[in-house]
Amino acid sequence: SIVCFNFAFSFAVLSCNSSCLCRHQVLRISWPLTALIYFSFLCLLQLDFWKTPVRPEMPVDIRVPFPSLQAVKIFLESNGIRYSIMIEDLQTLVDEEQVQMARRHFMPRSVETFNYASYHSLDEIYDFMDLLVAENPSLISKIQIGKSYEGRPINILKFSTGGTNRPAIWIDTGIHSREWVTQASGVWFAKRILDDYGKDPSLTSILDSFDIFLEIVTNPDGFAFTHSKNRMWRKTRSINAGSSCVGVDPNRNWDAGFGMAGASGSPCTETYRGPHANSESEVKAIVDFVKQHGNIKAFISIHSYSQLLLYPYGYTQTKAADQQELDAVAKSAVTALSSLYGTKYKYGSIITTIYQASGGTIDWTYNQGIKYSYTFELRDTGRYGFMLPANQIIPTAEETWLGLMAIMEHTRDHPY
Repeated sequence: SIVCFNFAFSFAVLSCNSSCLCRHQVLRISWPLTALIYFSFLCLLQLDFWKTPVRPEMPVDIRVPFPSLQAVKIFLESNGIRYSIMIEDLQTLVDEEQVQMARRHFMPRSVETFNYASYHSLDEIYDFMDLLVAENPSLISKIQIGKSYEGRPINILKFSTGGTNRPAIWIDTGIHSREWVTQASGVWFAKRILDDYGKDPSLTSILDSFDIFLEIVTNPDGFAFTHSKNRMWRKTRSINAGSSCVGVDPNRNWDAGFGMAGASGSPCTETYRGPHANSESEVKAIVDFVKQHGNIKAFISIHSYSQLLLYPYGYTQTKAADQQELDAVAKSAVTALSSLYGTKYKYGSIITTIYQASGGTIDWTYNQGIKYSYTFELRDTGRYGFMLPANQIIPTAEETWLGLMAIMEHTRDHPY
């Protein structure tokens, strides 16, 4: 038999290698206390958990391939397990997304004419970054901090008004490649920083004292793969020795509780932690940069979806030493975020708000002494999931920016 779910310790979701998502459905399932039997069955069907099981009162979202759909529904109905269909045909949303991208008339002759309301490929985002730097060399520079497994440059933007060894704020988007609204938001953030400096007093004061590092495409190989082969690809693209399954979850690969509960040891799962901490070049590049810099004060990693703002820890029930302050800042950030469009966010530590997760980004950064370590999970709560329509990119980025500003302002006002 295939052992793909350890109920006590990890969520192990089998990867889908199919490029066609025709008639795949996303089901929201209210899982009962007999979940052990239930998941043992589901694991045999190679399903993709979009929202992983947390506790009995919270539903899970699962992408069900068409060949497994009838069997899953029969099983659920015969066992009295409630479910609803969130997405009727996933390929329809993928097709609509491709049509929208084809119509965007992409001609990035300047930062001003770039289409911020559309999804873009890796090459288009990298071209945008080059334009941004070329047009604004006194404020923005590009730094290559490493290369991906497949040899792509790992680039970050540095926003700086000068000086050496200044304290810094880090923001990254797109560590999970299928979460396209995050990379799109990262592009929008770059433009917003440029536009606000010298005009918005708060952002100006932040940049007059801090550098801001922005990594828009944290997982370039995976992101390129979502455009060329499999829109639902989550992991890196590294080859796993002794396995035909490809990739590592880059948010389980950090040296913070690595290998503990909340990650998988199987290469064929979506939460595979990798052979050892920092095995992924995409992770190692950030680790080396953070250590070499030595003066990063806030680290914000942006994911989707679920509308959450999270802080350490994920791998242990032990409260962060700064838990009270982290919680207060999170509350302030989600209040600011919701003030624009009324979008509701939950906030709290990773392990108490969603689930146990080991080897996570912000647990590692917090353990490195970066007090203000946060993870956002952007829109939505499941109607579209990872297929958030392009018309929600700018509203999502706008409201998230308010939350980011709340964290950055607190970092500025509370040096440590």
